Amino acid sequence: MGDMAPDFKIQTMSAEQSQTELSDLKGKYVLLSFWASYDAQSRMQNASLSNALHSTSPNNNVEMVSVSFDEYQSIFEETIRKDQIVTPTCFVETKGEYSGLFKKYRLGRGFTNYLLDDNGVIIAKNISAAELSAYLN
Repeated sequence: MGDMAPDFKIQTMSAEQSQTELSDLKGKYVLLSFWASYDAQSRMQNASLSNALHSTSPNNNVEMVSVSFDEYQSIFEETIRKDQIVTPTCFVETKGEYSGLFKKYRLGRGFTNYLLDDNGVIIAKNISAAELSAYLN
């Protein structure tokens, strides 16, 4: 807690923008969720956080950045469809556990999520959907 979240650049799924950077979101709170479709717990957590965010007011100033470490884009796309993840900032890192981002956030011992304040400082780790809802309200 209290550390700056390491910045990263990631390919977007949308046609309009080829890459996005975490630092582009300064000024907003960011919920950073790391997961993979093969990891049931991280997948359920990602879906419940997404739902919690969308069930609160739309102008809550929190941007969710959801990053999957699935190695196949087709599996990722099927998973976000099944789980009804509607975040526009949903990414897949097809290098999986070999990606620089996986190493930068030291995700080797399981997936996690981080809540960052508007300056990019980590203010919560492994936040639950209930905690997020309470925090937003």
